[in-house]
Amino acid sequence: MALTPTAQREKTLVALSSVGAAIGLTSLKITVALLTGSLGLLAEAAHSGLDLVAALMTFFAVRVADRPADADHNYGHEKVENISALMEAILLLMTAAWVTYEAIRRLCFHEGSIEINIWAFVVMGISVGVDVTRSRALLRVARKLGSQALEADALHFSTDIWSSVVVIIGLVVVFMVQRFHLPDWLAQADAVAALGVSAIVIWVSIRLARETIDALIDRAPGTLPTHLYQQLSLIKTITQIRRIRIRRTGNKFFADIIIAAPRILTFEQIHTLTEQVELVVQEKVLEFTPQGEIDAVVHVEPVATPSESITDLIHYLAERQGVHAHDIHVREVSGKLEADFDLEVHADMDLRTAHDLATHLEQAVLQSNRNLRRVTTHLEAPNTHIVPRQEVTDHYQTMTRQICQIADGIAGQGSAHDIRLYRPNKVLLELKGEAKASPPELDLVLHTIFAAQAPLSQVHVEAEEIKRALRQAYPNLNSVTIHTEPPE
Repeated sequence: MALTPTAQREKTLVALSSVGAAIGLTSLKITVALLTGSLGLLAEAAHSGLDLVAALMTFFAVRVADRPADADHNYGHEKVENISALMEAILLLMTAAWVTYEAIRRLCFHEGSIEINIWAFVVMGISVGVDVTRSRALLRVARKLGSQALEADALHFSTDIWSSVVVIIGLVVVFMVQRFHLPDWLAQADAVAALGVSAIVIWVSIRLARETIDALIDRAPGTLPTHLYQQLSLIKTITQIRRIRIRRTGNKFFADIIIAAPRILTFEQIHTLTEQVELVVQEKVLEFTPQGEIDAVVHVEPVATPSESITDLIHYLAERQGVHAHDIHVREVSGKLEADFDLEVHADMDLRTAHDLATHLEQAVLQSNRNLRRVTTHLEAPNTHIVPRQEVTDHYQTMTRQICQIADGIAGQGSAHDIRLYRPNKVLLELKGEAKASPPELDLVLHTIFAAQAPLSQVHVEAEEIKRALRQAYPNLNSVTIHTEPPE
């Protein structure tokens, strides 16, 4: 999700204000350092000069990083912030090395002299105040918008506060030596302060370089993959987590996850599962980084599971071949299993092609389950046409009453209701009162009531029994649909 124009403007303004502060501090420190000859203050001036360079890099980096992904940068431009932070760390290390070298020369050879005046303390006081203000401003916006570049700058400038305090202490000691004629070796406090500044800069630079290099080489973000693995393992539909890869670019996390799931799941169930995984990933990223964004790709691989039944197996293998199996019956004969089922193929398919397809499916089912010794298919061509029908229930009142009696005799008194009869429109009969002795072909829709706690298998058996009895009583019935329902 891209930043809003208001958020982008706030991010840019805080980076620009840091640039302005760096320009002012660098100018002041250089001027006073040249007037006083303080190496500690000169180190601070050089440090502020590099702060200016770093602030400029951060300013341009955040502007580029906010650009959306394009054809040449499919994952966006956020790594510009990481590159900027790495360059900043390198500059800081170079500065620390130079200041350390100069401090050691002054300590060993007693080179240079220092003239302390009120301006040195004023400049360092101003430096501390500015660093406190801008580090807080940068950190506030960094946490609000989740910007790594601004967060690195905030950390950098917060260490500047401590380094400035070290320089002030060094200046105070030198001032005391000059004012009260203390031992000369205390005058080297300024050089020692410069070494203290260098140590702080080196520590910050190494820490910053490590974080940016981790981002640039796509190192996994801390313990996030482990916590994510533990959370995904709690999803029952997932049979195996095969791979979790996460990398971070700026404030955005990219994750690709491969999981295994039962192969009998439908496409919609698989889609629901992937959305569930994406939601878990998003929640874990927000726990890891409250302002983080996530772009997750979830790949699901189908696998057979121990709970998969023979009926599930047949459905799955049939769907793989682009056909549909239904009315599946599995029986045990002498310790071995046999299965037979109806197989729907395209209506315009010729018999040889349909038979070859059915034979291939039968062989696949036998090979997938060694307990099966025989598989038989019945070829069907599903009727996808909408047939015109006319409801004629009122013309067959005697037949309707008899249908009701037959159904009630099996399902229980008062079970059958809402009986409807339909005949083809092409049949033109002059129906007056009751139906003739040889009525035309009819379609029947019948609703029946069964006990709410009755097992569905038992309900199905009784519904089939009703259907057989009705066909025996009325051979002219074409399609018979029995809707079973519990009591209202």
